[in-house]
Amino acid sequence: MSDAAARQFIDLAESTGGFIHDMKNHLGTVLLNLQLLGEDFENPETQRERRALERIQLMIEECRRLVDLSNDFLRFARVEQLEFSPTRLDEVVGRMVDFLAPTAKLQNVTVHWYPAPDLPEVSLDRDMFEKALLNLLLNAEDAMPNGGTLTLQSRLAADGFVELDVIDTGVGISPEAQKKLFQPFHTTKENGNGLGLATARKVVAAHGGTMTVQSEVGRGTKFTIRLPVITQ
Repeated sequence: MSDAAARQFIDLAESTGGFIHDMKNHLGTVLLNLQLLGEDFENPETQRERRALERIQLMIEECRRLVDLSNDFLRFARVEQLEFSPTRLDEVVGRMVDFLAPTAKLQNVTVHWYPAPDLPEVSLDRDMFEKALLNLLLNAEDAMPNGGTLTLQSRLAADGFVELDVIDTGVGISPEAQKKLFQPFHTTKENGNGLGLATARKVVAAHGGTMTVQSEVGRGTKFTIRLPVITQ
């Protein structure tokens, strides 16, 4: 997808957000009724009832996937609707590192966080930025199925930006895949929808920043987020 095509998709996503919201509400109703129907077959006594329960459970899972996809789409479409406030980046990153720690430990991933001292505040929609950062951290975990090291480090750049690196020692990303990495609906994951990284970069851009990637297959990946500091 070219940059122009991606821009057209973003415009379409923003204009169809209301439709997706209504569709998600209908899916929620269908999901609720399927769950109630599943309760009627909670203790199947015949082969026919067991098959019916299996089909109901399958439809419940598919509905949940569609609801999740709708939520991701709405998040992508409504990135521009942000509420900014002065924020210390190290507090946000520290919170996400603490949140990630239990799952990282289970996957034999060691997390290192090196905050720069006395960083100036940046203007953030904290909730949306945390979701974008968490997406990067979870992607890094997924890239290290056999364990590894996840390093986060911040610094103040000379041009008035705060920079944050998210570095993993995972499988890496091929040059071909890097070209499409931030395109909506492009994914290499079996159960991915291709909106996570696209949304993360869009969130950073809405904050006046940039997000770039460097990667080498077999050695790991580094994402760098740049955010403008608040000027007096």
